[in-house]
Amino acid sequence: MTLNDLHGILFNAHILFSLALGIWSASMAATNRSISGQFWGAVATSAILAGAVLLVGIIMFVQGLRVERTTIYFLYMVWLMVIMPGLFSMLRGRDDRHAALAFAMLAIFNVFVSISMWQRGLVGPWVPAAG
Repeated sequence: MTLNDLHGILFNAHILFSLALGIWSASMAATNRSISGQFWGAVATSAILAGAVLLVGIIMFVQGLRVERTTIYFLYMVWLMVIMPGLFSMLRGRDDRHAALAFAMLAIFNVFVSISMWQRGLVGPWVPAAG
């Protein structure tokens, strides 16, 4: 398995994990349940997974591999890594229905951001730098 393959697998896992997180938080908001500790762990896992994707991207970058618009790729990956914990911080740890709804919207937004990255060729394939 190449780093390109690993990057693709981790990126797809992040998309699916974000989708599951969005559905989970939407169901909590719909049933008016407060956010549980397991959900906060899942938010941390989402950030760690995005960080793992970014780390593989950095390793490939150091090896001389590039994607189309590499700078934009790094900006998006930093966004995906910090935004869920950032929302937690902005909400100051609230765990009510409105917080669950905010997390649902953000997680689904992250799914669409990730799909957009894939469609625009920002995720791969990583190829040797030209010139």
